[in-house]
Amino acid sequence: MAWDFETDPEFQKKLDWIEDFMRDEVEPVSHLGMAVYGPEGRERFIKPLQAEVKEQGLWACHLGPELGGQGYGQVKLALMNEKLGRNSLAPSIFGCQAPDTGNAEIIAHYGTPEQKEKWLKPLLDGEIRSAFSMSEPTGGSDPLTFRTTAVLEGDEWVIDGEKWFSTNARWSTILIVYAVTDPDAADPYRRMSMFIVPTKTPGVEILRNVGVGRDEGSEGYVKYNNVRVPYDALLGERGSAFAVSQTRLGGGRVHHAMRTVGACKHALDLMCQRAVSRTTRDGKLSDYQMVQEQIADSWIQLEQFRLLVMRTAWLIDKHKDYKKVRKDIAAIKVAMPKVYHDIAAKALHIHGALGVSNEMPFMGMVTSSFVMGIADGPTEVHKVTVAKQILRDYHPTNDLFPAYHMPRQREAARERFAEDLKAVEAAWKARRKADAEAEA
Repeated sequence: MAWDFETDPEFQKKLDWIEDFMRDEVEPVSHLGMAVYGPEGRERFIKPLQAEVKEQGLWACHLGPELGGQGYGQVKLALMNEKLGRNSLAPSIFGCQAPDTGNAEIIAHYGTPEQKEKWLKPLLDGEIRSAFSMSEPTGGSDPLTFRTTAVLEGDEWVIDGEKWFSTNARWSTILIVYAVTDPDAADPYRRMSMFIVPTKTPGVEILRNVGVGRDEGSEGYVKYNNVRVPYDALLGERGSAFAVSQTRLGGGRVHHAMRTVGACKHALDLMCQRAVSRTTRDGKLSDYQMVQEQIADSWIQLEQFRLLVMRTAWLIDKHKDYKKVRKDIAAIKVAMPKVYHDIAAKALHIHGALGVSNEMPFMGMVTSSFVMGIADGPTEVHKVTVAKQILRDYHPTNDLFPAYHMPRQREAARERFAEDLKAVEAAWKARRKADAEAEA
């Protein structure tokens, strides 16, 4: 029996360092905007902070020691990501930014020695960026609808098609491209393969950079026009794209949830700070019961979600297999957008007009909550996964009335305890007789 909500004292010291580092170093730099993202900005602002993280042994902690990480289990990663989730710049500082983490993971698992040498190390060191080019404008993320093809001509693959929302394509050095190679395969999930395509390859065209919300962003709408790559650009086996992507997406969904815990905590902190600070004609906002209700509801939602995330992390550490935790990962993916939306929206509302302005983070948070319901698979798909996994443990009965029909259960109980019931009835009759004789 081992139920323990304590954090190891030595690891708590690292969490305390992260907390201080986030407040004193990362958050101030995050307010400099696009200045930190160019080559000069990375040298002046990002790399010095990354060096401090590496000195603390906290760089790319999702990776094993053989890849330069600490090999921390998912529970420790969850505790770390709660801190990092408070600021969108933090993952880049700590070497765990999406989509590079997932792309590095699949190159580490499925890449050839040559691919690892050429792309994995600079990706892990933060020297290059990558994009996962999977979704398409015609059918979203459903691989059975993909139209992008890779045709083998001699010793080259020729890729043609369009990809939608290839995050960070504009900043990337390589694109991980999901394309149809075997359209006639009997198993529809064996029709696609994955490729590593350098972004500067002739024929790769970023049509535009779509923004989340209103502004220009970094969600690439990419067209592949007769893009030729060598045969060894294939990542993993031919026809294995679906299996490769599941390795990537399982961890990605969990880490999104971990960071969302931190984002929700940040929104709740700002909500509470506003409530105790804002004065009305009748007192502070925190004096009003409806405001108190919103704060209470938000705290309860956050704690419930956090416990579900932590339990899922613990299960992954226990089983070392994402497939065995598929239901739980899907469940936190379902819960995540609603919890994030509800808390961020309440925080926004309590801030009034300031809350909906571009001078506060809440509009971005609310938008991000909707993104969390779409990224790495829509909420509806994950609900179906949860339900199917649950229903596997139940078996049908073909009788007219179910086995738990109460008349049927009563009949079974009376049959089982027939002799005891006779004894009880006899004792009751004897007692009644004795009482009647006593009254006479």
